Amino acid sequence: MPNRNWTHMVLAVLTATAVLAGCSNAQPPAADGTSSGASSEGSGKPVAEQLKHEIIGIDPGAGIMKSTSQAIEAYGLEGWKLVEGSGAAMAAALDKAIKDKKPIVVTGWTPHWMFAKYDLKYLQDPKGVYGGDEQIHTIARKGLKDDEPSAYRVLDQFEWTPDDMAEVMVAIQDGQKPEDAAKAWVDSHPDQVAKWIEGAEKADGHKLKLGYVAWDSEIASTNVVKYVLESKLGYTVTALQVEAGPMWAGVASGDTDAMVAGWLPTTHADYWNEYKDKVDDLGANLDGTRTGLVVPAYMTIDSIEDLKN
Repeated sequence: MPNRNWTHMVLAVLTATAVLAGCSNAQPPAADGTSSGASSEGSGKPVAEQLKHEIIGIDPGAGIMKSTSQAIEAYGLEGWKLVEGSGAAMAAALDKAIKDKKPIVVTGWTPHWMFAKYDLKYLQDPKGVYGGDEQIHTIARKGLKDDEPSAYRVLDQFEWTPDDMAEVMVAIQDGQKPEDAAKAWVDSHPDQVAKWIEGAEKADGHKLKLGYVAWDSEIASTNVVKYVLESKLGYTVTALQVEAGPMWAGVASGDTDAMVAGWLPTTHADYWNEYKDKVDDLGANLDGTRTGLVVPAYMTIDSIEDLKN
C-alpha cells in the first residue's frame, strides 16, 4: 500500500505540472515581447525604446518644430529624432497608433480637430520651452488700411473662439471641402459675421491675397475670412498656401495683403522679431491656443522629462 500511494502522488504532481505548463504557453509572447492583446505600453521596455526615439512632427518651417528641437536639447533627449512631414502625415500617424493602441508622441496644438476625435493629453513642459497660452493674430501689410479700407475693417473686426474654429475643422475632417465648410459656418452664424463686416463698404471686383500655412486651424480661419470678404463685400480673394517664413515675408514685402495666422508670442516669435516693423498687427482674432508635445491619454507618461526614462 505505501508504494501504491507514492506512485499516485507522483502521477498527480506530474499531471499538475503539465497542466500548469500548458496554461503558461496558452498565449505566446508577441514579437515585441508583450503578451498577446497587450499594448506595447505594458512591454516593460523604456518609453524611449518603445517610441524608437522619434517625435512625429510637421513641416520643417513651423515654429513648433523649432520649439521641439529646443525641447530635445533642453531636456537632454540624446539620440531622439524629430521626424519632419506635414500636419496631415502627423495626424495619420497618430490615428494609426491609436487604432493599434501603440505609444506615439507628436507635435500638437490647439485648436485642432484631433482633440475632439481622440483622448489626448499634452506632456507637461516644466522648463517652459513651448511657452504658455498663445493667441492667433491678424497681420496686414503696411498701407492696406488706405488701399483697401473695407477689407482692413473686416480683418480688424474678425474674431472668433476655439469652439467656432473647431466646428469648421471637424466638418473638413469629416469630408467637406474647406470652402464648403466655411460657407456653412458663415451662413449659420449671421449675427457674428454681421459684427465683422459692420461699417465696411462694398468693394466689388477688388482683389486681395491672403497667406496661410497648411495647419488645419489656418485652413479653417482663412477660408472663413475669404468667404466673408467675397460673399459680403464682393472681393476676389486668392488664398496662398505657403510655409510660415514665406507667409510672414510675403506680408512684410507687400506681395500678400494679410494673414489671419500669426501665432504669438512664441510660435512665430522669430518671424515677428524680423518683420514687426514692416507689418501692421491688428491684434488677436482667437485666444487660448497652445502648442507642445501630445500623446494618447492611455500612455502612462505625463511629462517631457519622462521621455528620458
